[in-house]
Amino acid sequence: MMERGLGYWEDIKLMKKIGLNIFRFSISWSRVLPTGKVKEGVNQQGVRFYNNLINELLSNGIIPFVTLFHWDLPQALEDEYGGFLSEKIVEDYREYADFIFKTFGDRVKHWVTINEPSIFTVYGYNGGNFAPGRCSNYVGNCTAGDSAKEPYIVGHHLLFAHAATVKLYREKYEVSQKGRIGITLVTRWFEPKYNTDANRKAVSRALEFNLGC
Repeated sequence: MMERGLGYWEDIKLMKKIGLNIFRFSISWSRVLPTGKVKEGVNQQGVRFYNNLINELLSNGIIPFVTLFHWDLPQALEDEYGGFLSEKIVEDYREYADFIFKTFGDRVKHWVTINEPSIFTVYGYNGGNFAPGRCSNYVGNCTAGDSAKEPYIVGHHLLFAHAATVKLYREKYEVSQKGRIGITLVTRWFEPKYNTDANRKAVSRALEFNLGC
């Protein structure tokens, strides 16, 4: 794990020494936009940190792969409207992504919109193990939530945020910045226990829920 504090350049030297040529890291939304919104102010110290990190990687021949959202939603947006439980998140996320593309896209050519959205939804809103720690009462470790509904609502808004961001990048930045954009997915693999129609349909449902295919 890279120590992304003041001594990150030492880690980059080690990466170069062992022959790594790619490093994927996440930008913390709240580190650059403390309230989650561009109009409410930019943390220039946070922007400077990522500028320095990107420049140091490139100067050592290491290609930055940047993830825009790895589950660290600004608390201000969670408090204001429930974060990804609200459709309002889509526009705020799009504006955040726009700011990031504009600020770092001259050097970053590989973008990930969201890291493993299924994990964020299931562990954050079904089991309550990850932030924001929401689940139904019967799960036994949350103070609020609805495990039967909220994972689907959040997943829906995550997909809309992803789509809006990809559309933005392709229409506004892709040609000039010559970059690529996608999403990081994760899944368990499923096989039918028995060669029956019901088992095959169960496998299909499981893959659709976990991987979207």
